Amino acid sequence: MYLHGTSRTNKHGHLEIGGCSSVELVEQYGTPLYVMDEKLIRSRMREFVHAFEETSHPFQMAYASKAFSTMAMCKIVEEEGFLLDVVSEGELYTALKAGFPAERIYMHGNNKSISEMEMGIKHRIGWFVVDNLNELTMLQQIAASKDVSVRILLRIKPGITAHTHQYIQTGQEDSKFGLDLTPSQAYAGVQQALQSSHIELDGFHCHIGSQIFDVEGFVHAIKRMTAFAHHCHQMYGLQTNILNLGGGFGVRYQESDSPLPISQYVKQMVKEVQAGFQNFDWVPEIWLEPGRRIVGEAGTTLYTIGTVKEIPNIRKYVAVDGGMTDNLRPALYQAQYEAMLANRAFEPVSEVVSIAGKCCESGDMLIWDVSLPPVRTGDTLAVSCTGAYHYALANNYNRLRRPAIVFVNDGTARLVVQRESLDDLIRLEQAIV
Repeated sequence: MYLHGTSRTNKHGHLEIGGCSSVELVEQYGTPLYVMDEKLIRSRMREFVHAFEETSHPFQMAYASKAFSTMAMCKIVEEEGFLLDVVSEGELYTALKAGFPAERIYMHGNNKSISEMEMGIKHRIGWFVVDNLNELTMLQQIAASKDVSVRILLRIKPGITAHTHQYIQTGQEDSKFGLDLTPSQAYAGVQQALQSSHIELDGFHCHIGSQIFDVEGFVHAIKRMTAFAHHCHQMYGLQTNILNLGGGFGVRYQESDSPLPISQYVKQMVKEVQAGFQNFDWVPEIWLEPGRRIVGEAGTTLYTIGTVKEIPNIRKYVAVDGGMTDNLRPALYQAQYEAMLANRAFEPVSEVVSIAGKCCESGDMLIWDVSLPPVRTGDTLAVSCTGAYHYALANNYNRLRRPAIVFVNDGTARLVVQRESLDDLIRLEQAIV
């Protein structure tokens, strides 16, 4: 297993993250357990900032909280000076309860409810990223009824099909997100926004997908977005002050993954934007909103190995005490992972096994083939790169409890999310009497 960030093997042959022994973490907090490397999270955020500072181009960084949203994470985002992207009243509520400044929050979503828009306006969030014409009409009506002005970005579909799994492509024409680059969609949206009495159009947003390992898709998207901005300037006199180019920067889940350095993405994107606006007396501020690239590699999930079942000449199944309830990605879009025995890291690998979850589904398989030392019941299995879209997608199938989360840094572990209790599972239910 590739060791990200502060992860290393200590002298006892135990996986150590953030200076904390995985064996001791398991003894204290149990399994399954999400372990987040705080130093790596902050390091990733600072890499983006440094890459932009080297270009001298005006920018804002935002964190896409859909990847991993907790109050503790919101606090780190605030401390690192990022904006915060939320997509629901739940994510907004989490941020507000964490004390995150509302004026540094913007709200995404292809189907914002009236209550979500009202909540955002009530707390005076910075921006709404408007997804469609219907939403634009509703937002104007709500803002007018409260006699407040709302700042927006329009989400545009640049018509780019990113090289990634179809479930995480978002910028192609056939997508539920955003406005097409057509007179009846994107251009109509600009006209409507400019004619709305309580709407301020600051710029545009696009997002082409997730887990992207090249710059080509971003370059094509920027060319189309800058051309659109030019047309809007010519037709409506609109100055595009903000160009939000989304996120989607790939991370390493397994050996075959080859993500580019953050600086390579940023420098090429800045170069294309500057080229696109070279004939104007202004350039828009570039916004990026990484999520996975910030937290993905910082997460490790620890499991306890239970039953071991060998089917002669076919497969050896090794079952853990979690599965698709804490990591839905393999079942959702065949995501692949690396793993190691966290309590016996020095022992040589000698067999190929398949890691099964404990849910009553044949598809509850975390890893189909992984090389490990001889596995024993009670061993601790560590699965790497589980910081993004794991806790966010966690569920209670089979009435399993969602795991605890600890942040580790410089030898200290902080519990930031408690493990659910059995009482939590039925807390909202009413018995029929």
